[in-house]
Amino acid sequence: MAGVPSIPVLYEDNHVIVVIKPPNVPTQEDDSRDPDLLSLIKADLKVRHRKPGNVYLGLVQRLDRPVGGVMVFAKTSKAASRLSDAVRTRTIRKQYRAVVNGKPKEPSGTLRHHLLKDSRTNMVKVVPADKEGAKEAILDYRIVGSQDGLSLLEIELHTGRPHQIRVQFAAIGCPLVGDQRYGGASAVPGQQIALWSVSLAFEHPVTKEALRFHSQPPTAYPWLLWEQR
Repeated sequence: MAGVPSIPVLYEDNHVIVVIKPPNVPTQEDDSRDPDLLSLIKADLKVRHRKPGNVYLGLVQRLDRPVGGVMVFAKTSKAASRLSDAVRTRTIRKQYRAVVNGKPKEPSGTLRHHLLKDSRTNMVKVVPADKEGAKEAILDYRIVGSQDGLSLLEIELHTGRPHQIRVQFAAIGCPLVGDQRYGGASAVPGQQIALWSVSLAFEHPVTKEALRFHSQPPTAYPWLLWEQR
């Protein structure tokens, strides 16, 4: 794909485009004014498809800036509406891999918290369920392996709250490796966060075909502590 950084395309038709988001690229424009994924894809579509006017690209999901992996965008308003409905009804399956400090008490389980975002600080915290503005956050996890005081987790996200995976695991005492925002004393300045969107499955918004896409985490520390499976 044109532009810097390179954006690998896994699938594209007239209705959707599925890409691998590079880490440290904002999903959409933010205060940094750094190149963002939405703008990079639109610019590429304009060139490749020789579109004379504005290019439509619908944002139906988000990944935090430091996180990489599979993402889908809508190329038509109809596809955007249907994919957004699928996100709301939780029929899009989103799976992640993460490396955390320590080890959750149970080998697998469900985490349920209520989260509240402070828009001034862009920080999210766990709050009581009856707190005004609190939103329920749910995920399932499974421990794939543990060594050197770290654990590799497979995570299925059921809700898409801001910073959800990072905040929920920090709340149980297992912050993500490399998380500069929620990692606490375990955070190492400059280290890349160990969180990756590895799988995305959804029904095509027009053809109704069942689609699934995969992306493996980088071949770098701490992922290299385990064989990619």
